[in-house]
Amino acid sequence: MTSRTFDLARVGAGLSFAAAVDDVERALDASTALVISAPPGTGKTTLVPPLLAMRTRGRVIVTQPRRVAARAAARRLAELDGSPLGERVGFTVRGERKTSPQMRVEFVTAGVLLRRMLDDPGLDDISAVIIDEVHERALETDLLIGLLGEVRELRDDLTLVAMSATLDAERIAAVLGSDGVPAPIVDHSVPAHPLTERWAPSPAPRLDERGVTRSFLDHVAGTAASAARDLVRTAPDADTLVFAPGAREVAEIARRIADLAPDVDVRQLHGQLPSATQDAVIRGRAGHDRPRIIVTTSLAESSLTVPGVRLVVDSCLARQPQRDASRGMTGLVTAAASRSSCVQRAGRATRQGPGTVVRCVDERTYAAAPARPTPEIATADLADAALLLACWGAPGGAGLRLIDPLPADSLRHATEVLRTLGAVDDTGRVTDAGRALSRIPTDPRLARALRDGSALVGARTAAEVVALVGGDIRVRDADIVSALSALRNGRGPDAQRWAREVDRLMRLAPPARSGRGRADDAGLVVALAFPGRIARRVERSSNGSTFLLASGTRAGVSGPLADAEWLAVADVARASGRIAAGSGAVIRAAAAITEQQVERAADHLITDRVEAQLVGGRVSARRERRVGAIVRSSVPVRASAAEGRDAVERAVRADGLDVFTWSDAADELRRRMALLHRELGEPWPDVCDDALLARLAEWLDPELSALAGGTPADRIDLAAPLRRLLPWPAAADLDALAPERLEVPSGSRARITYPPLDDPAGQPVVAVKLQECFGWAETPRVVGGRVPVLFHLLSPAGRPLAVTADLASFWSGPYAQVRGEMRGRYPKHPWPEDPWSATATRHTRRRAARD
Repeated sequence: MTSRTFDLARVGAGLSFAAAVDDVERALDASTALVISAPPGTGKTTLVPPLLAMRTRGRVIVTQPRRVAARAAARRLAELDGSPLGERVGFTVRGERKTSPQMRVEFVTAGVLLRRMLDDPGLDDISAVIIDEVHERALETDLLIGLLGEVRELRDDLTLVAMSATLDAERIAAVLGSDGVPAPIVDHSVPAHPLTERWAPSPAPRLDERGVTRSFLDHVAGTAASAARDLVRTAPDADTLVFAPGAREVAEIARRIADLAPDVDVRQLHGQLPSATQDAVIRGRAGHDRPRIIVTTSLAESSLTVPGVRLVVDSCLARQPQRDASRGMTGLVTAAASRSSCVQRAGRATRQGPGTVVRCVDERTYAAAPARPTPEIATADLADAALLLACWGAPGGAGLRLIDPLPADSLRHATEVLRTLGAVDDTGRVTDAGRALSRIPTDPRLARALRDGSALVGARTAAEVVALVGGDIRVRDADIVSALSALRNGRGPDAQRWAREVDRLMRLAPPARSGRGRADDAGLVVALAFPGRIARRVERSSNGSTFLLASGTRAGVSGPLADAEWLAVADVARASGRIAAGSGAVIRAAAAITEQQVERAADHLITDRVEAQLVGGRVSARRERRVGAIVRSSVPVRASAAEGRDAVERAVRADGLDVFTWSDAADELRRRMALLHRELGEPWPDVCDDALLARLAEWLDPELSALAGGTPADRIDLAAPLRRLLPWPAAADLDALAPERLEVPSGSRARITYPPLDDPAGQPVVAVKLQECFGWAETPRVVGGRVPVLFHLLSPAGRPLAVTADLASFWSGPYAQVRGEMRGRYPKHPWPEDPWSATATRHTRRRAARD
């Protein structure tokens, strides 16, 4: 143990979590993993890091979900320690750091630590990692837990602590534990100050198809200004915290409040502001300053403390990622905030005494909100996560102990994105290009645009476009080129933030030619990032144009971009209304692009091949040049044998086996084989559509060649091809195990109808006249006695009288009722009282007696 580098009594003075330090010590004596649950403001983020630094020799890393929280926590601990920021306590966030070689505690964002682990997977100089605010279930935090769990398997000296204000502690403890033993839990609670809840629902809707309505922004601003005035009269030193879903809404509400309450100091707080501006808000105000109204995003919900707040005004809205699996689109959407998030927000008013929360909804709307936020891993785009896991050597998270697994559909899409970028190979393993992209701290698609775009159009132009596309900047009329022009001239509220991001990206860009590119170069950079969103105009109307994206999605756009032939689309979202033009999606940011630039950015999506369709049962071939789903040209051709065969196989896979006419013999054979596969398994083959399509060349090869040569599909009988799949030598038992016919006591050979493929519990059926089964006690079975035959017993006219899989029970019971009902209707046919001793016959009584 090293010398005591921190004075815990001094650091923990006045913090309620100081009372839990002994519990933490005892837990760490027993385990190197620990879960800590404590309310916001109790001091866990301030006390636990120096405590671990005193117990270990290496550096302690503390992760925060946001940059401003990492900086604020580092600054606070350094002040309490009495040391300069960066000496013993420092921080590293994107684009900024305060560190030194002698540093013992370092606050970082989760993303910083993830990328650091790619270069230093063993964390050799690190003795402990604290993951804070686990309850937010940020994607990067979830990934860290999985990766650090694997590191701990190799390093039994690495301490791992998960902390949060509210979390499912038992579940996290089970993931962090080892050998089936969960990690210990330290639960610290404090009495809460009283909270007064008020409701101020808006008379107008909160959301429409464009997002938050202007009338609701007016309502939130008016509510905040009025409530803050009331607060000042009773508590002049108190401040107000207003929660909005995103940075745009923060700016709009702040502007409105400033107009309504000019005597109040209105501040904004969100992750896109300069760090100095953020830090000034967090430091609070001097006693003589004006009362403050701080308008913020969920940034202030739990991961940092804004001092002096006694009133919270909550829009009860949040921005969250949402994936549209059908269109392969992921974006931020505004929706109702979860009730647990709203509780966290309200708690900001009671940190220092009694407080008030005003929710801008009614109680019914609040109660209808989700109880907890959806974990980001379930809704976010997973391209960055999938690349990181591939670089780690665990594609898709294989082998990692994650709180929740990565959703299969989203992971499949992310892997395909990485494959189109050349970041992973066909097996999902990372390539050299993928490793290069992973070192650029941004989405892999934007990283590719920055890297390749710098070489093509210059580093500055590439950085400018990437900063715009990745910066959540509103693009008027969806026109990226016009937006870039305004930003370059310093116009708009986002100009300064965009310029800072451009400078950062310039430092990350590979060496390339300097200078500013042409206006149409913006489209090329966007296309490099999102080749699947290259789009071509397919329809023009008075409301705008509809474009077909290479991914297959159709989306509408209005304004100047509606006249473009080709677009590189940066942002497309689900929508309805006039602009979407019935496509179900709207283009929100794009730039015009030339066809030559399309070929440069999306060469891996360009195909030139013969495509075949089965029209009227015959092959019709065309040579098509495509960019993904976009057809650039299509002309009829006479395909070569090889082209025709390849095209026919693709057509059959696309259209399914229904392109053929299934004969009765083929359908019957398929049903028999399906039952044998269901009951016996291998070697009897699976003959469902998917299985047959996967083995086309194995069983249908000659027929595919015949189809390509001009033979009509309806002249191809599939019975013989199916027999090619019968296993040898087991095929010799087909007729014994699943016979085509069954001999009944009358001597007739009745056809067995086997169940259809979509009936997994179906039984084979024999439909036969009741009189032909007299005396038959034991119900016959097929598949070696495994499956009873279901009998449809018919009247002499062939109408069903009874359905049974137990003939003995039928003769002993229901037969008497059937006899009573039928013997008067069919007097010429035998209806004996004793069916057991009667002679089975398919004839009338007179004919049977003559025979």
